[in-house]
Amino acid sequence: MDAGLITTQLAARPSARRRHERLTGIVAAMARQTVTASFEIIAWDERPAGVEGHGAAVVRRRFRGPLQATSVAELLAVETAHGTSYVASERVEGTLDGRSGSFVIQHGGITGAGPGRTFGHVVPGSGTGDLEGLMGDAAFARDDAGTRLTLSYKL
Repeated sequence: MDAGLITTQLAARPSARRRHERLTGIVAAMARQTVTASFEIIAWDERPAGVEGHGAAVVRRRFRGPLQATSVAELLAVETAHGTSYVASERVEGTLDGRSGSFVIQHGGITGAGPGRTFGHVVPGSGTGDLEGLMGDAAFARDDAGTRLTLSYKL
């Protein structure tokens, strides 16, 4: 359909224009945002794991940038002669792009034969406060540029 024709029709029907504007706003609100925040580990407290051959730790972080927050994670790790892996459940509390609340990320990674692989997801339904309804994916990285979390999300 011709864009000029749509504009003409919307101008002629105010209720259609309002509906179009409302739907455009809803679609924009549903769009994914991607932010990257630097972080530092502020505590790493190892403890006995409940599974033989595993290591466990409680890890605390501080995030800076579009995510101003602190977090606490329960981490479970395995190291073998051929590689390492970890899984974690991490509660993040603070401000994401100006919205206050908390949410949980479950993430993990594995190294060994071939390139390392990681995963990370915001746990559905874990958002509180202004972050209620938060959904998304999380990627932790560490390299010469430092440590960071990239969060691709929608509210």
